[in-house]
Amino acid sequence: MKELAREVDFSPRELRRLIIPLIIEQLLAITVGLADSIMVAQVGEAAMSAVSLVDTVNVLLVNAFSALATGGAVIVGQYLGRREKAQAGHAGTQLLLFMIEISLVITVLFYIGKGFVLNVVFGQVEADVAAYANTYYLIVQASIPFLAVYSAGSALFRVMGNAAVSMKVSALMNIINVAGNALLIFGFGLGVEGVAIPTIVSRIVAAVTVTALLYRGELPLERLTPRHDRRIFRHILRFGIPNGMESSMFQLGKILLLSTVSALGTASVAANAIGNTVCGFQIVPGNAMGLAMVTVVSRCVGAGDYGKARYYTKKLMQYAYVTLSITIGASLVLLPGILQLYNVSEEAEYYATIIVWMHGLVGIPLWAPSFALPNALRAAGDTRFTMTASTISMWTMRVGLGVLMASRWGMGVLGIWISMLVDWVLRVVFFVPRFMGHKWEIMGIKE
Repeated sequence: MKELAREVDFSPRELRRLIIPLIIEQLLAITVGLADSIMVAQVGEAAMSAVSLVDTVNVLLVNAFSALATGGAVIVGQYLGRREKAQAGHAGTQLLLFMIEISLVITVLFYIGKGFVLNVVFGQVEADVAAYANTYYLIVQASIPFLAVYSAGSALFRVMGNAAVSMKVSALMNIINVAGNALLIFGFGLGVEGVAIPTIVSRIVAAVTVTALLYRGELPLERLTPRHDRRIFRHILRFGIPNGMESSMFQLGKILLLSTVSALGTASVAANAIGNTVCGFQIVPGNAMGLAMVTVVSRCVGAGDYGKARYYTKKLMQYAYVTLSITIGASLVLLPGILQLYNVSEEAEYYATIIVWMHGLVGIPLWAPSFALPNALRAAGDTRFTMTASTISMWTMRVGLGVLMASRWGMGVLGIWISMLVDWVLRVVFFVPRFMGHKWEIMGIKE
């Protein structure tokens, strides 16, 4: 065991090489999202509404694939921790195959169910919005398999500890997307096609690039064939599916809450949008620490060194507290200037100020144990518990209590955000005792 423990030691330099690219990648995603939304707005209100509607579903897919791939990559991390590199490469190949197959099925279902999504899920919208949404949907959904492959490749590089590659491929994809939008919208005067085409092109390039880099990298991947290894597929299903379902249900809950916010008036919608943007920046380093935990803890668990798994989890939690305090503090100092950029009503500004301060002050002590800590449990294979606990907390507190506080108790948009903070408290009650116990130590891959 001591020999194995030496194999999973992470020096401060190695941790920095893992964490810093992850933080940059998270910042890139948020920044590019803002740039995209600004350019789409130039096409017109109907086009912007159409893209926003379709993207509510696409965001769910992005997060589901990322979570599914991360859960599957845990297997690779555990094999690397066991110093079984060939088996890790085999598991990586099977993960790529799994992601390709499941994404092709989802793509077919999305095209078959286009009418249901556009007419039932989105409800009755104006004719021009519906036409734009149909065009955007037809083009962008063809990129689903490439998104899945990119997600798998990025997760594999992260679990190998090479987050810089994932960051660089993400940067390439985002540059192509933003530059393509600018060229097609402002240069060629295209509408939603000018938003959709760069999306699919950027995802194709990202998928091809990350796959090529994987096959040139240190992980001994096998030639991709339709041959399934049932044992590895069972591990992927056991680790990845609960992770993907948890992420999907989380995003679905957020989408449902948007309908409640929409009924509260323009000021509430604006304040909620500002809150989502600023609070997204607040938790960037926390998200990065959570992803780093998957890499570090899966290696420790694979080596059978649960003492090291606990040690590095606590260390990364300390990093999370420090970095979250810095970004939250910076956002609160800069908030008055940020609000001036939005040029919203006094009512919206008032609500947004309360939302950002609440999220920040409560987030410093509670966000990391609510969202970063459970990644240590997931990296150990304790995915069913995290899925069950997160689902209970999400639907009872954030959704159920949120609707009650916002609509029935007359607390408006602030009630939605207060219920989210209560959700954090319940998550801490679930996850901290679980980590302090020992049940998660028996969830790793077995041969």
